[in-house]
Amino acid sequence: MPNNSNNKIIENSKVLVTGGAGFIGSNIIEKLIKQNNTIICLDNLSTGKLKNIEKYLSFDNFTFINEDIRDINVCQKACNGIDIVLHQAALGSVPRSINDPITTNSVNITGFLNILTAARDNKVKRFVYAASSSTYGDSKNLPKTEDNIGNPLSPYAVTKYVNELYAKVFSDLYGIETIGLRYFNVFGKNQDPDGAYAAVFPKFIKSFINHEAPIIHGDGTQSRDFTYIANVIQANELAATTTNPKALNTIFNVAYGEQNSLNELTQDLIKGLTIFDSTIANIKPEYGPVRKGDIKDSLASIEKAQNLLGYAPQYDVHKGLKEAIKWYYENLK
Repeated sequence: MPNNSNNKIIENSKVLVTGGAGFIGSNIIEKLIKQNNTIICLDNLSTGKLKNIEKYLSFDNFTFINEDIRDINVCQKACNGIDIVLHQAALGSVPRSINDPITTNSVNITGFLNILTAARDNKVKRFVYAASSSTYGDSKNLPKTEDNIGNPLSPYAVTKYVNELYAKVFSDLYGIETIGLRYFNVFGKNQDPDGAYAAVFPKFIKSFINHEAPIIHGDGTQSRDFTYIANVIQANELAATTTNPKALNTIFNVAYGEQNSLNELTQDLIKGLTIFDSTIANIKPEYGPVRKGDIKDSLASIEKAQNLLGYAPQYDVHKGLKEAIKWYYENLK
């Protein structure tokens, strides 16, 4: 399938990016703001970082709303005059949701329903939202296909599945065009390496840079379909601009479609970082207990997105890691 991402970009539109100060949202804004769009960023900075969007605060085509999606009035104001909503705001992390299911539910379900309702009320043309591979739960089938899910293994997974159900009901009842993107282990620049719920790559990279041994939960043979941020941006643009009726009001996997073990990728990190610091080659990861709610293996089928959206990811995990390692080394030193 040819890559249509270059001629399917979002341009000349008023776009609301919720969670825009976060990892994925800020990367989306960085691309869209260069394409003659007006960007509204809604983020309460609970997990997002002001530094991710600080350079845009003086731009005429950028507005930052430092508020919470759990406030319906805030959502109504933010959706006023918007053409496209790219809903990235959520409280991520499976372990966080296990420790505090109430807050995860409040942000990920009540907040989602608020922004979806506001989009409907303000007649937003297209509502694209971040779904999650966690929805596949205990399904053992590989590769993961959109229509075959299992039972959720965490409160976080429950919330992301409920998002899909609400989007489908709103599409059927009210006619709003929705597209959900099930992200698979996204990584790249601006991803926070700090805190108890930091994602594996930035956390490991920071450990290696600080000459500390990262901890792998389990034996490291668990595999993931790690997805570089550029592929996710492409999927959001395609979903926001597609005119294919079969692509509307449905769900797509967003991944590269390749399976890699954590042991293998940890060695890739070491190899990539030794270009900057040869002593990192001597650091060996340590192993700890398996985390509750974690799945053993994950691999996405991206055939549906390829066929209906023209999705053609340009970065496999190895190419993406080279970019990410360079950025983290320059920004964490």
